[in-house]
Amino acid sequence: MSSATRFSSGGGGPVSEAITTKLQQAFSPTHLEVRNESHMHNVPQNSETHFKVIVISDKFKDAKTPIKRHRLINETLREEVAADGPVHALSIVAMTPDKWQAKLDQGESVGPSPNCRGGDGSLPPKH
Repeated sequence: MSSATRFSSGGGGPVSEAITTKLQQAFSPTHLEVRNESHMHNVPQNSETHFKVIVISDKFKDAKTPIKRHRLINETLREEVAADGPVHALSIVAMTPDKWQAKLDQGESVGPSPNCRGGDGSLPPKH
């Protein structure tokens, strides 16, 4: 499998770039997607607050459960996901290359997260 990095929405801002760099350095992924899904939520235009990451790496072979793999990613991104950090929500798909290939072979993919259903209403409306 070749290494791949992809941003949704045509490119990445500084938070997307930081997430990508940290995940690449920590996991040497065979496949990495950092999707900024902020546009699906009630945040100002061009925000970087809601992300989905898809990380495929051999380094997950010892982390047998999804929660262990999620913990590894959350620890790697601890500054970004901290209470005072820029990331409000992080959706994680973390698999070994074998599991990822099996998913692809079955014709499965990882779709976008669901659209925001309004949250708590504390954020200003989009413009």
